[in-house]
Amino acid sequence: MESLFLNLELSPISTKSPKPTSFLLSSPRFSSLKSRVITKKWSVSVPCVCSSSPSVKKTESKLHSNGQDFIKSVGKGVIGFAAAATTLASVCYEAPAFAESLTVAFPVSRAPEVNTVQRTLVEAWGLIRETFVDPTFNHQDWDLKLQQTMVEMFPLNSADVAYTKISGMLSTLGDPFTRIISPKEYQSFRIGSDGNLQGVGIFINIEPRTGHLVVLSCVKGSPAARAGIHEGDELIEINGERLDGVTSEAAAQKLRGTAGTSVKVKVHSDMESSRDAGIREVNLPREYITLSPISSTIIPHKTPDGHLTKTGYVKLSAFSQSAAIDMANTILDMETQGVHSYILDLRNNPGGLVKAGLDVAQIWLDGDETLVNTIDRDGNMLPINMVDGHAITHDPLVVLVNEGSASASEILAGALHDNGRAILVGHKTFGKGKIQSVTELHDGSALFVTVAKYLSPALHDIDQVGIMPDVQCTTDMLNSPRDSLLKNESSTSSLEADSCILVAEHELDIQESGGTAS
Repeated sequence: MESLFLNLELSPISTKSPKPTSFLLSSPRFSSLKSRVITKKWSVSVPCVCSSSPSVKKTESKLHSNGQDFIKSVGKGVIGFAAAATTLASVCYEAPAFAESLTVAFPVSRAPEVNTVQRTLVEAWGLIRETFVDPTFNHQDWDLKLQQTMVEMFPLNSADVAYTKISGMLSTLGDPFTRIISPKEYQSFRIGSDGNLQGVGIFINIEPRTGHLVVLSCVKGSPAARAGIHEGDELIEINGERLDGVTSEAAAQKLRGTAGTSVKVKVHSDMESSRDAGIREVNLPREYITLSPISSTIIPHKTPDGHLTKTGYVKLSAFSQSAAIDMANTILDMETQGVHSYILDLRNNPGGLVKAGLDVAQIWLDGDETLVNTIDRDGNMLPINMVDGHAITHDPLVVLVNEGSASASEILAGALHDNGRAILVGHKTFGKGKIQSVTELHDGSALFVTVAKYLSPALHDIDQVGIMPDVQCTTDMLNSPRDSLLKNESSTSSLEADSCILVAEHELDIQESGGTAS
């Protein structure tokens, strides 16, 4: 019987980065006329990487769900390896600076569905090889890891089991954010980023220190919020199935479903002040969840000298595709209503599209300010700067953050703080200082790869450290119990009873009087 093999020519992995080059990135932004779109630009320095082998397809990496995202913008400096591993196909790429290469043959499965997963394995392996932030691959031979995984996959007959081999290979990298998700999970992920879904209204993520699935926040008024699930709660089971080793996307897929159905969730809360502390099981109805990223109101405020003024309160709950446009429209409306200061609430905002965070920053900043610094796999720092930015408003600004402020929230908070635009009030942020590219693979699955770390404009490391605010405040609400406030959180009276809002108003008074924040 004829043997079928897949031949891979493995060139040594580069340990040096080419000299960086600079180019401009464009982003749509509203002007003062809401119906007219203007173009804002920022600049970024990226390494110029070249590959000319006809057997390699260049793939622009995308952060999260769409081609508008940040990593697509910097993707011109990151060459994605997308190989089609078909029978007797040769996958290779040119590396003229290297002296030698190694060709290895692998047996190709005769089970069609496993053969498809083998192609996905090579595609994922190549993307990791070219773009993963750690060039040592967690101190292992990444080429050898492909060989081992391909051999393990060869005798299998199930695509699902074969996919677990890819996940197993990725887990050896020691980075919980680098992972693969199924086509169905990826479609759900994209729906969530677009802002509409059917589910229970929970934002979840893996806590990198423990590997546990934790709640970052709940959508206001959602089934999860009504059931008393809070940020920081750990998800233990969904419909009786343990979540050990389950990715956040897979868990989210289990929570989502047709509106009108329900899902049983077991959670653990260690909040001493919560009556729901401990392990409990709740039955959550699925509903249509609209993820409107912006909620706002105007808070009447009396200054220390007795002058009555207006403070614009804007809560940004997630960085979706529409976040920057919605934010710009909200600020423009408030400006026409005589608002003279702002509170931007990023508490319990788990992040989202990093590009949206950069766009929101430009609403508040002028000039050529640095928005964030990225650190690539070779340690090169690549600043991302605005180009001739024009803020919508220059009114005093306070940004609220807490332990649930993560990823794009931390990029935005760092950009506004380090450029002297805002005072930070609240509690230390989550500390997710990694940037992932998201690439849709040939079979509709998606590979998340950590391609860079980021530092704030003032070069503060955020990853697993977080951002410490200028002024801390208590998380308790004053003069009103938590449960009653949750039922009417958008009301002005509820906001005025929030101790962090009171601290923010004090800081705004200091800014408006020209004093120094304490």
